[in-house]
Amino acid sequence: MWFFNAVASGFQLPTDPGRLQAFRIVFGVVCTARFALSIGQGGWDRLAPGSLSLHLAEQRFGPGRARLLASVYRPALLVRTATALALAAGLVPRLSLLLVLAGAAMELLYLKSPNTVRYTLLTGSCLLLAGNLGCGLDIEHQPSPANTWAQCLLVLVTTDIYWNSAWQKRKSRQFRTGLYLAQWVHVLEQVRPQLPYRRQFTVPGFIRRHLGNLTDRDVRCWRLVAAFVIVGEIALPPALLAPATTPYDVAAGIGMHAAFTCLKPRQLITFSGLTVGSYIAFPS
Repeated sequence: MWFFNAVASGFQLPTDPGRLQAFRIVFGVVCTARFALSIGQGGWDRLAPGSLSLHLAEQRFGPGRARLLASVYRPALLVRTATALALAAGLVPRLSLLLVLAGAAMELLYLKSPNTVRYTLLTGSCLLLAGNLGCGLDIEHQPSPANTWAQCLLVLVTTDIYWNSAWQKRKSRQFRTGLYLAQWVHVLEQVRPQLPYRRQFTVPGFIRRHLGNLTDRDVRCWRLVAAFVIVGEIALPPALLAPATTPYDVAAGIGMHAAFTCLKPRQLITFSGLTVGSYIAFPS
């Protein structure tokens, strides 16, 4: 496999630089969508005077720093969205990438569970280490070692994300037995009319009708789904490196992430978009 040959060569093995350039476009598009969505659904009014978020920021950072954060918050939302779009278009890509990463890192200051932000910073840092990000929407295919190290690093990051996720799911008895998924679908089906924003829960009606309760049959069915997810997350990264199985694994990964996103559309659009986009780095 090219990955092990690249490691053995000290990352001097020529690879297709277009793979990281294509991922740069995907990264920019996903971040543009994330940043644009963060402006809506109450995001624009975060840290507004008198808001709970500002009060929490004052408790965490002190009044002075909290006011500074509030003063730059809205301009930063606009700047990072514009630079994410510029990154996708290939306009001054390295500077745009730095500004996008800074804009994403800002979310660490106020989000309660910033795991997606950390993953965004990790994958963005892989791009930052690339020697040839390209310009515009043109993608180069002349073999070169300029992006070999960055491509290997992106493969490692994605593999770690999958295997760590599988390990956590395997340790969770609630997930492993199918009870977690059954409860998630059942509860959200009950509270769906009271959700403050549309498209916060997009599980198809067929699934909700036939697997939306907490009967023993439903839990057993979700147990099979949980087992499939755990096995899939373990097997997907190495299988993506094998040319013979890559197309099938890409299709399986897209299907798995589409299902994840149906459960938590707003929260998982960034994670699913970047993870599926990183598949570009796996083939030789």
